[in-house]
Amino acid sequence: MRRVTFDLDVLRSFVTGVEMGSFARAADRLGKSTSAMSGQLRKLEEQLGMPVLRKSGRGLIPTAAGESLLAYARRLLELNDEAAAAVRGVELAGSIRLGMQEDFGEHILTDVLGRFTRAHPQLRIEARVARHAQLMDLFTAGKLDLALAWDIGTAQAHARSTQVIDPLPMRWIGPGDGDPLALAGSGEPLPLVMMDAPCAMRSAATAALDRAGIAWRVAFTSASLGGVWAAVAAGLGVTVRTALGVPAHLRLLDDAALPALPAVGLSLHCAALEPAPVTERLHDIVLHTLAQYAGLSAKDDPPLLSNGTPHDATLFPGPGIGRQST
Repeated sequence: MRRVTFDLDVLRSFVTGVEMGSFARAADRLGKSTSAMSGQLRKLEEQLGMPVLRKSGRGLIPTAAGESLLAYARRLLELNDEAAAAVRGVELAGSIRLGMQEDFGEHILTDVLGRFTRAHPQLRIEARVARHAQLMDLFTAGKLDLALAWDIGTAQAHARSTQVIDPLPMRWIGPGDGDPLALAGSGEPLPLVMMDAPCAMRSAATAALDRAGIAWRVAFTSASLGGVWAAVAAGLGVTVRTALGVPAHLRLLDDAALPALPAVGLSLHCAALEPAPVTERLHDIVLHTLAQYAGLSAKDDPPLLSNGTPHDATLFPGPGIGRQST
């Protein structure tokens, strides 16, 4: 069997394109032309002897082989970047301050901290997990360098913001077993487990129920998301969040007769328009980690022609991961 030695630069193009949701945007970020990006993808497929991308509508998404390669490519690139930092003897002093919504504190924050610490063991991270209002107050007061927060129209005037993923649909969430609507009993209002007001998801839930003509009552409130999860698990009612970060012992109620809910965006705010390299590195690690948890694919990228040119003239079409604004 022929031994395949991957080109890490080619793998970086492949991974960045998938994670950004656009190979055109990935080409711009990596400082490559679209034709160079197309050539690298062809080289990768020639090495493997099979396609790693396939068309889906106007976009490109990984094939089964591409999905398998993606996981290994991320590990190879992560190890490469760690090795480069170690060999260069980078010893950064000081700290970097990161804030996240409570939804991401258990799993995503753990992965981010692990990846970053391995690459920069001498740098201290100060992490804050809080609700949206507190998180944005800390960010506005200059107490956070990066903040991962729900996008509810609170863009910062003097900061760089990256819409890290497409808006996520809010979801009804209930205990792991049983009929959640049976919690209300015959003719009784639907019991809700919610964060203390003000809360955008609480408002969205009650508004949706009102429009559907479904009676409801707030059965339990909590200042922390952990309290909400515990109350739902105990069968006190249903709640509303996104699918990211839902504990394994709870259940998404997609099959329940409950009204549709709106979507909510997620943004990564960076305090500096031109951040220090170490802040940029943490920024990228957060984006990559979220991409893995969200299971994203490059679904709206214009397919490249054989010469690397997109079928239409728009280089940055459609939704995806990593759109920036200021």
